[in-house]
Amino acid sequence: MHRLVIIVPVEHERRSRPSLSPTGNRSVTQNFDVTPTAGLEEGSWAATLAPRLAQFAAVARHEHVTRAARRLGMPQSTLSRSMARLEADLGVALFARHGRTVSLTAAGRAFLATVERALYEVERAAETVRADADPAAGKVAFGFLHTMGSETVPELIRAFRADHPRVRFQLVQNYGEAMIERLRAGDLDLCLTSPVPDEPDLVARRLDEQKLRLVVPEDHPLAVRKRIRLAEAAAELFVTLEPGYGLRRITDALCAEAGFSPKVAFEGEDPETLRGLVAAGLGVALLPPPAVPRPGVVELAVTAPRAVREIGVAWLDGHPDTPPVAAFKRFLLSRRGQLLHR
Repeated sequence: MHRLVIIVPVEHERRSRPSLSPTGNRSVTQNFDVTPTAGLEEGSWAATLAPRLAQFAAVARHEHVTRAARRLGMPQSTLSRSMARLEADLGVALFARHGRTVSLTAAGRAFLATVERALYEVERAAETVRADADPAAGKVAFGFLHTMGSETVPELIRAFRADHPRVRFQLVQNYGEAMIERLRAGDLDLCLTSPVPDEPDLVARRLDEQKLRLVVPEDHPLAVRKRIRLAEAAAELFVTLEPGYGLRRITDALCAEAGFSPKVAFEGEDPETLRGLVAAGLGVALLPPPAVPRPGVVELAVTAPRAVREIGVAWLDGHPDTPPVAAFKRFLLSRRGQLLHR
């Protein structure tokens, strides 16, 4: 299936962060006797060991429990008990004690290497989610229809970034049902789609409507016309988007309203490909206006039934917005009736 994923890179400042340690992580330094269970199965190694991993790494680096405790901002006796419990849980000696100092055993060195990688990944994950939520330089995952990609979406982003120049966008082009699935999966924050969805788990707002035209080959008998009732095309072969695309559902519904079921000769995934098929004389199609006029075809206004598609923005109900997503959502809603070029 034809998909386009674009990352628009915008350089943003990286916040200065302390060196990898639990300083500033109050769940580690203050609640070290509480085992977190969110996302971890009770009794698993991860649930048992996670609260002590940063403490273990600090002791291993300093090779001194008192200095490590001072660095962590916790009592030395508490840290000593925590390390003893860690070794007891594992059933392995991680440290060799030498008075006030300690050194890693072979098992401790092997354990430290993996622990440091795990702590690095946690630090990197925290940095990523904080950066994506940054009001000035965060990220918006935005989905839209293929027909919105050449003109409408670039213009929207250009206008939005006039006031939010450092906000980053992850752009995903797809058909409507696929974007709704990605909204539900959490891969997208917002999407422009048509028809405007009416689902209990989604919030959708109508933004604009777009006239559809009957596109015919330039040498077709109907090409001399400027307007047409859709019923006059009942005998024609149609080229359409595949089932599942919003424009296909609209095409089928409009033809049914005109009193016929379209005879489908070709199905595709891209409206401009359909225009090429029409230009080749392989059928007619109901399509939105192109960004650039296509040679070889004539586009007729449809007088009956009223041939339009509604364009709306949708998001997952109850899903909290980061500041950049909230700002872009407000911007889109402010463009009601002005989304599309006339």
